[in-house]
Amino acid sequence: MQKVGILGGGQLGRMLLQAAANYPVETHVLENDDACPAAHLCRYFVKGDIRDFDAVYNFGKSLDAITIEIENVNIDALEKLEQEGIKVYPRTSVLRLIKNKARQKKYYTDHQIPTAAYAILQSATEIADHSHLLPAVHKSAEGGYDGRGVQPIDALADAVNGFNEESVLEKKVVIKKEIAQIVAVDEAGKMVLYPPVEMVFNQSLNLLDYQLCPADIPQNVLWKVEAIALAVVRNFHSPGLFAVELFVDAADDVLVNETAPRVHNSGHHTIEAHYSSQFDMLWRIILGYPLGNTKKILSSVMVNIIGSEGHTGTPVYEGLEEVLQIDNAFVHLYGKLQTKPGRKMGHVTVLSNEKQDLIHKANKIRQTLKVITK
Repeated sequence: MQKVGILGGGQLGRMLLQAAANYPVETHVLENDDACPAAHLCRYFVKGDIRDFDAVYNFGKSLDAITIEIENVNIDALEKLEQEGIKVYPRTSVLRLIKNKARQKKYYTDHQIPTAAYAILQSATEIADHSHLLPAVHKSAEGGYDGRGVQPIDALADAVNGFNEESVLEKKVVIKKEIAQIVAVDEAGKMVLYPPVEMVFNQSLNLLDYQLCPADIPQNVLWKVEAIALAVVRNFHSPGLFAVELFVDAADDVLVNETAPRVHNSGHHTIEAHYSSQFDMLWRIILGYPLGNTKKILSSVMVNIIGSEGHTGTPVYEGLEEVLQIDNAFVHLYGKLQTKPGRKMGHVTVLSNEKQDLIHKANKIRQTLKVITK
């Protein structure tokens, strides 16, 4: 039985562990919070900081393989483990590349993968030298997540709000649609694609609000999405699961935004809506089993459950009973003990072959299910 470790014990780690129940694997989790959502589901829980070299190295040295639920991990420790024969999914070369948005953007340019025009900066004062990119989005090269580390810069006067560290200034794209394409790669380099999803964002929080699968895009745009996502992942030369986020602009050109080297929020619907979920697929890759079937069982919508404004503390799920009465609705609560405004507390997936039915039910869930406090 293989011993496999997960760095991070949040909701993604929790869902990975739920899928692991189908396989002969001994699961280990490293996380700083022993009340995290994944703590009670793994075989062995180790309390420690996933960003600390010693904690990650000591956690991994007796394992067969390690994967991650978030990029903000100590890559130096993983690299040493990899050199000592521990398999890391994805490989540390990919993690080092993707963890830094500046390196990531250069990777797209170097491999002739279409992406928005950009400049790599070392301080906010350099924005003035690249005013031709305005209006733009200023992204911190490292540490940003779920909308943090991102600042719109519409005019030079906004530069005072920029980052005085390595960053990417990226020209704003007139976006028609935002698409996510999940690609799975096995040890032999075989790749399979899930149907792409169409993402709708909460603009004030810069978080995913809901998403539809499959994305409602023309065939020629679908071909571009798939070809570009495959090009992104092929050049990583690494097994693993990758979520490639893309923009479709007003001219139906497709541009890569970012890539996540792990299971991803945009793939949560696959638990019920596809024959092999993204979590099942990653275990197949790590354990050396054949890649799963990525086809959809039914079309789906996935709605994020987000902490309500003005509520911090022990969560109460208002409207949960009503949502559970919706046909073909599957509620996932992440087991987080504290809610706060904008925090992802769960998701709901709804299955139907009718797009309007999915959108109607998504809006009903958004209006009905609220995460509040007592």
